[in-house]
Amino acid sequence: MATPLLVDPLRLLLDMAQERSLPSLLRLVVDRFAESPRVALARIWLVQKSLDCTGCVMAPECPDRSLCLHLVASAGRSRVDDRTWDRLDGAFRRFPLGVRKVGRIAANGEAIEVPTLGDAPPDWVADPDWVRTEGVAGFGGQPLIYRGQVLGVLAVFARGKSDAECMGWVRTIADHAAAAIATARAFAEIEALKKRLELENEYLREEVTRSGAFGELVGQSPALEAVSRQIDLVAPTDSAVLILGESGTGKELVARELHRRSRRAGKPLIKVNCAAIPRELYESEFFGHLKGSFTGATRDRVGRFELADGGTLFLDEIGEIPLDLQAKLLRVLQEGELERIGEERTRRVDVRVVAATNRDLKAEAEAGRFRQDLYYRLSVFPVELPPLRKRSEDVPMLAEHFLALLCRKLGRPKPRLTLANVQTLQKYPWPGNVRELQHVIERAVITAEGGRLTIELPTASPPAGRVLPTPVPAASKILTDAELRQLEADNIRAALKQTKGKVSGMGGAAELLGMKPTTLASRIKSLGITG
Repeated sequence: MATPLLVDPLRLLLDMAQERSLPSLLRLVVDRFAESPRVALARIWLVQKSLDCTGCVMAPECPDRSLCLHLVASAGRSRVDDRTWDRLDGAFRRFPLGVRKVGRIAANGEAIEVPTLGDAPPDWVADPDWVRTEGVAGFGGQPLIYRGQVLGVLAVFARGKSDAECMGWVRTIADHAAAAIATARAFAEIEALKKRLELENEYLREEVTRSGAFGELVGQSPALEAVSRQIDLVAPTDSAVLILGESGTGKELVARELHRRSRRAGKPLIKVNCAAIPRELYESEFFGHLKGSFTGATRDRVGRFELADGGTLFLDEIGEIPLDLQAKLLRVLQEGELERIGEERTRRVDVRVVAATNRDLKAEAEAGRFRQDLYYRLSVFPVELPPLRKRSEDVPMLAEHFLALLCRKLGRPKPRLTLANVQTLQKYPWPGNVRELQHVIERAVITAEGGRLTIELPTASPPAGRVLPTPVPAASKILTDAELRQLEADNIRAALKQTKGKVSGMGGAAELLGMKPTTLASRIKSLGITG
């Protein structure tokens, strides 16, 4: 009795049904065929997108370079010198659909079964010398079809004549392999979606909580209506938007409105505070990393660009990104491609970028502190937010909005906002803008007694902008990076001294400097300010 092509075909069928990993499944099938001395070579090709045809020997024969067969599993052993054929980078690593026998199987969905090749190999045999040397006398090529779709091709090169039963088992294995491949792909997709949802939920849980602080744009001033019209114009597009304005004017709220009114509203809005990221972790934060790619990388991490795939990425305080990373950021924006740290695979992402800054980014670019090409890429559609002092007519509506919101949050009865309260609020210049107004109202709610709302404002308005304890250098003097950092450190120390070490809250150094408390804390740490 002749040795069968498969040592134990029933066991292979059972093992395939249990396998959930696609690479392991493919290896399982070809390795089991290769266990038999009757099999010279077993291979599987799958239909995949052709992202790069460079170096493909069959490219001239390819009628359509969008899809082709890619070799994904190979196993076999020479009977002459014990060589093995498990590499995937040989001359036949790809087959265009419809080209040669393997390509025709995939294109037509019909098997090619040749139980015996005869004394002389047929014309379609690519390497007759190999066939003679290895004693290949039969060939079975089966399409891997699942629900009417050809997924790939299973090919078995047999030594000696193959009878009808042997070919029947190859057909059976191919049918079950196609179903197992579809199942493994479904499991991989489910697992990927599960991991992505876990990451999105972890990130968005905090974002949803914070987004309730504003809710929507509040106000009816001409300045705010102009901003709303700009949002309506640009939101339906995928154009990059640069939001400009002083700290506390609501740049993040505008970014949320842009996302909400866009066609991407059903996908995530991912926020990155560029000023709060340690310099050495920028690339990992944006693009992700593989486990073990650097010290502290204990697990794979998906970057913010991948999290935002299909949605919107909000880059707050974009001016804080180091120059050396700006080139990599520009590449992702231009080409939609990135690589995780420690990974050679290129991933494609579809992300709409909205950036925000309280700096004069154009002046920064002209001074060489920000890449001009990145500036022009980000500022396709600039939106400038007016400070609260220039839309004082919105103060009463904002105050009422925050009053209702904070009373619900704190579980307090809502006191009445009197005309005197409104007049007091409108006379104040609001250097901290809408965020400062929110803090003032929150303090008033906490201290309210007997339904009376007492508005407490700083007796002396802090100067708009940053405190400068030393004279500003002349415009003609070019500062080194070390001098700029020293100047910033001295500025922060002066603000901390003036506020007696208070960082956040009303009258704190963050408010005085016109930046977020988290940003100031990050700067204090990065500049090594201890007192």
